[in-house]
Amino acid sequence: MVSRYDDVASVLRDERFAKDWRNAPLAEQLAHLSPVSKELAKLQIGNFLFLDPPDHQRLRALVSKAFTPRLIEQMRGRVQALADALLDAVEDKGEMDLLDDYAYPLPVTVIAELLGVPAADRHKFREWSITAVSGNRTQEYVEKVLVPHMRALTDYLRAMFEAKRKNPEDDLLSALVRAEEAGDKLSEDELLGTLFLLLVAGYETTVNLIGNSTLALLQHPDQLQKLRDDPSLIKGAIEELLRYEAPFEISTERFAREDVAIGETVIPKGEVVMAVIAAANRDPERFPEPNTLDVTRMDNKHLAFGKGIHFCLGAPLARMEGRIAIATLLRRMPNLRLKGSSESLTWRPGLTLRGLEGLPVEF
Repeated sequence: MVSRYDDVASVLRDERFAKDWRNAPLAEQLAHLSPVSKELAKLQIGNFLFLDPPDHQRLRALVSKAFTPRLIEQMRGRVQALADALLDAVEDKGEMDLLDDYAYPLPVTVIAELLGVPAADRHKFREWSITAVSGNRTQEYVEKVLVPHMRALTDYLRAMFEAKRKNPEDDLLSALVRAEEAGDKLSEDELLGTLFLLLVAGYETTVNLIGNSTLALLQHPDQLQKLRDDPSLIKGAIEELLRYEAPFEISTERFAREDVAIGETVIPKGEVVMAVIAAANRDPERFPEPNTLDVTRMDNKHLAFGKGIHFCLGAPLARMEGRIAIATLLRRMPNLRLKGSSESLTWRPGLTLRGLEGLPVEF
């Protein structure tokens, strides 16, 4: 595990660390680390997060043609309308679970609308994505929960691909089905993997960004008040909240292609390497008073979205959703406060994502 800022940034950029375990020098010995079900394996191996050059560049270029800044900017008004509608629905109740009533439905609706998923099916994606990112890999969970859920997800996506090929619409999935670069296009498994990546990265991490950010602000009333007094601080505040309580705690695995020295430690060829983003973002050598939340922090080159060729493609969308969600919440709910104590909250299990099980609030 690599934890210092400079070392983490270096590992994230260093091509001596493979993302695809099949490219690792000791691939046969590492085979037991591969995904635990064929369905999950297809979803992972087909997406560019788990690929190395040149396959990574080919897939990312194809997806980038569909996932454009213009498409994201067009969603701004819709995100604002969704945020307001979700708060309208709970305004008279005086309380809500911020995750169930706000942080979950906002990004899942956005990504579902971007992809062209029918409204009636969107609840399924929450269940599927929670299962996919669960840290539970016991045999019973895999056989009874993970495999059936992943099979249902792949069957659903394959049916959507076929429908979009026959009747393309103005949505991201239709664009991905049509996407070509130099005569190349996404295969069926690559489409599956890419959609899985967009679903998890474009939904689960944004849920955690909204939930973690709200909790951090409620736990730091001085910073909350600064943001209320000057809403123009929201852009920098989101960057600070991404640094302070990163929704993506530890990067997915990398594998040393050769012996690599980091500081005085030599990482042996074939070894699994985990870059601890949450620790890097609290490195006192990089950030003054790293354990202090400061929404006015200026020099804030955090690693919440990664670094190098695997830098998060959806970062602009996540930032936009986070800014609108938090700014709208603080404006609409001036008396927002925790219902109960911070100690009563439960964090979801797992190494990679950091997020709450629930966040009861009153207003």
